Amino acid sequence: MRETCVPTGVALKDTGFGYTLSLVNGKYKMVILYWLSENKVMRHNELKRSIGTISYKTLSVMLKELEEHDLILRKEYPQIPPKVEYSLSERGKSIMPLLDMMCDWGEANMVSAPGLMQR
Repeated sequence: MRETCVPTGVALKDTGFGYTLSLVNGKYKMVILYWLSENKVMRHNELKRSIGTISYKTLSVMLKELEEHDLILRKEYPQIPPKVEYSLSERGKSIMPLLDMMCDWGEANMVSAPGLMQR
Protein backbone atom coordinates (compact mmCIF):
# COMPACT_ATOMS: atom_id res chain seq x y z
CA MET A 1 0.00 0.00 0.00
CA ARG A 2 1.17 3.49 -0.81
CA GLU A 3 2.12 5.98 1.86
CA THR A 4 0.12 9.15 2.17
CA CYS A 5 0.71 11.72 -0.55
CA VAL A 6 0.91 14.51 2.03
CA PRO A 7 2.88 13.21 5.04
CA THR A 8 2.30 14.78 8.44
CA GLY A 9 4.45 17.83 8.97
CA VAL A 10 5.10 18.42 5.26
CA ALA A 11 3.56 21.47 3.62
CA LEU A 12 1.13 20.58 0.83
CA LYS A 13 3.08 22.77 -1.60
CA ASP A 14 6.19 20.64 -0.98
CA THR A 15 4.55 17.40 -2.14
CA GLY A 16 3.92 15.87 -5.54
CA PHE A 17 0.20 16.36 -4.94
CA GLY A 18 0.69 20.05 -4.20
CA TYR A 19 2.93 20.48 -7.22
CA THR A 20 0.36 18.87 -9.53
CA LEU A 21 -2.39 21.06 -8.09
CA SER A 22 -0.26 24.16 -8.65
CA LEU A 23 -0.01 23.32 -12.36
CA VAL A 24 -3.71 22.69 -12.99
CA ASN A 25 -5.18 24.93 -10.30
CA GLY A 26 -7.71 27.41 -11.58
CA LYS A 27 -11.18 27.34 -12.99
CA TYR A 28 -10.16 26.81 -16.62
CA LYS A 29 -6.77 25.10 -16.86
CA MET A 30 -8.10 21.55 -16.87
CA VAL A 31 -10.81 22.57 -19.34
CA ILE A 32 -8.20 24.06 -21.68
CA LEU A 33 -6.12 20.89 -21.44
CA TYR A 34 -9.22 18.82 -22.17
CA TRP A 35 -10.11 20.81 -25.31
CA LEU A 36 -6.54 20.63 -26.58
CA SER A 37 -6.47 16.87 -26.01
CA GLU A 38 -9.70 16.49 -27.98
CA ASN A 39 -8.75 18.80 -30.86
CA LYS A 40 -4.94 18.49 -30.99
CA VAL A 41 -4.41 22.08 -32.20
CA MET A 42 -6.58 25.11 -31.47
CA ARG A 43 -6.39 28.85 -31.90
CA HIS A 44 -7.25 31.34 -29.15
CA ASN A 45 -10.72 32.13 -30.47
CA GLU A 46 -11.54 28.43 -30.98
CA LEU A 47 -10.68 27.76 -27.34
CA LYS A 48 -12.74 30.76 -26.23
CA ARG A 49 -15.77 29.56 -28.20
CA SER A 50 -15.38 26.00 -26.91
CA ILE A 51 -15.17 27.09 -23.27
CA GLY A 52 -17.81 29.77 -23.64
CA THR A 53 -17.69 31.34 -20.18
CA ILE A 54 -14.10 32.58 -20.22
CA SER A 55 -13.03 36.14 -20.96
CA TYR A 56 -10.37 36.92 -23.55
CA LYS A 57 -7.98 38.15 -20.84
CA THR A 58 -8.50 35.17 -18.54
CA LEU A 59 -7.92 32.75 -21.40
CA SER A 60 -4.73 34.60 -22.32
CA VAL A 61 -3.47 34.39 -18.73
CA MET A 62 -4.33 30.68 -18.42
CA LEU A 63 -2.62 29.87 -21.74
CA LYS A 64 0.48 31.79 -20.69
CA GLU A 65 0.66 29.95 -17.36
CA LEU A 66 0.15 26.55 -19.01
CA GLU A 67 2.90 27.41 -21.49
CA GLU A 68 5.23 28.51 -18.67
CA HIS A 69 4.67 25.13 -16.99
CA ASP A 70 5.41 23.36 -20.29
CA LEU A 71 1.97 21.78 -20.46
CA ILE A 72 1.10 23.40 -23.79
CA LEU A 73 2.99 24.59 -26.83
CA ARG A 74 2.41 27.94 -28.50
CA LYS A 75 3.28 28.18 -32.17
CA GLU A 76 3.25 31.62 -33.75
CA TYR A 77 3.21 31.99 -37.52
CA PRO A 78 4.89 35.10 -38.96
CA GLN A 79 2.05 36.44 -41.05
CA ILE A 80 -0.47 39.26 -41.07
CA PRO A 81 -2.81 38.97 -39.31
CA PRO A 82 -0.83 36.98 -36.73
CA LYS A 83 -1.75 33.34 -36.35
CA VAL A 84 -1.07 31.48 -33.10
CA GLU A 85 -1.90 27.84 -32.42
CA TYR A 86 -1.87 25.94 -29.15
CA SER A 87 -1.35 22.23 -28.59
CA LEU A 88 -0.42 19.89 -25.76
CA SER A 89 3.28 19.40 -25.10
CA GLU A 90 4.58 15.94 -24.29
CA ARG A 91 4.40 16.94 -20.63
CA GLY A 92 0.80 18.08 -21.13
CA LYS A 93 -0.07 14.78 -22.80
CA SER A 94 1.39 12.96 -19.79
CA ILE A 95 -1.19 14.54 -17.47
CA MET A 96 -4.15 13.44 -19.60
CA PRO A 97 -4.51 10.01 -17.89
CA LEU A 98 -5.17 11.92 -14.66
CA LEU A 99 -7.92 13.97 -16.32
CA ASP A 100 -9.32 10.79 -17.92
CA MET A 101 -9.50 9.19 -14.46
CA MET A 102 -11.37 12.25 -13.18
CA CYS A 103 -13.82 11.88 -16.07
CA ASP A 104 -14.33 8.18 -15.33
CA TRP A 105 -14.85 8.88 -11.63
CA GLY A 106 -17.39 11.60 -12.42
CA GLU A 107 -19.30 9.34 -14.81
CA ALA A 108 -19.43 6.60 -12.20
CA ASN A 109 -20.45 8.84 -9.31
CA MET A 110 -22.58 11.69 -10.61
CA VAL A 111 -25.85 9.75 -10.61
CA SER A 112 -25.41 8.79 -6.97
CA ALA A 113 -24.48 12.25 -5.71
CA PRO A 114 -27.32 14.05 -3.93
CA GLY A 115 -28.69 17.07 -5.76
CA LEU A 116 -27.28 16.19 -9.17
CA MET A 117 -29.50 15.46 -12.12
CA GLN A 118 -29.52 11.90 -13.32
CA ARG A 119 -28.93 11.18 -16.97
